[in-house]
Amino acid sequence: MQKLVFFAGVAGTGKTTVARKLSDKMPAAFLDRDTIGGRFVEAILEMKGLDKNDRDSQFYKDNLRDLEYDATRDVCVENLAAGQNVFMISPFTAELKNREWIEEVIADAGLSREQVDVKVAVITLQDMELQKERIVERRTERDKWKLEHWSDFQKRVDFVPEINWDIPASSILIFDNSGELTEEKVEVLYRFVNE
Repeated sequence: MQKLVFFAGVAGTGKTTVARKLSDKMPAAFLDRDTIGGRFVEAILEMKGLDKNDRDSQFYKDNLRDLEYDATRDVCVENLAAGQNVFMISPFTAELKNREWIEEVIADAGLSREQVDVKVAVITLQDMELQKERIVERRTERDKWKLEHWSDFQKRVDFVPEINWDIPASSILIFDNSGELTEEKVEVLYRFVNE
């Protein structure tokens, strides 16, 4: 059975790092929404005279947010149709609320729910300072706006999105990524994905 695993959570919780560690143990197409849509979004924001790193602006939310997610979704569908396991990395807040979204992804890949095992790993942190340290350490230009508006993010550190998909509770894992990402923690994720 193919695996479709979502690594959700807010900036700096370590979604990408966790997914990369798990990809050492199992092959999967690695689809990070920032990578797939980031360059296009930055170019459009700059053309509009806006801060290319501001993903909280109303213009981004109204015009570009869904474009990024839809492009990532399309790449996911193609990889599922090709028989690949897929890791999806991004907050997916609106998508997780939409009960039909996941069903449409699977159907558009020409597959059934019996052929695709969907899991959601919500990556959280209990330590706000650690989250900020991680964002600073990754040294990406897109994080400049976040760091300059840090108070807006403080309330989001242990945010758990609403998940309305028709999946069993055992297919959802709230994973506290505080401290070192040890082999034991990665093994917990591996068992979660493969149980």
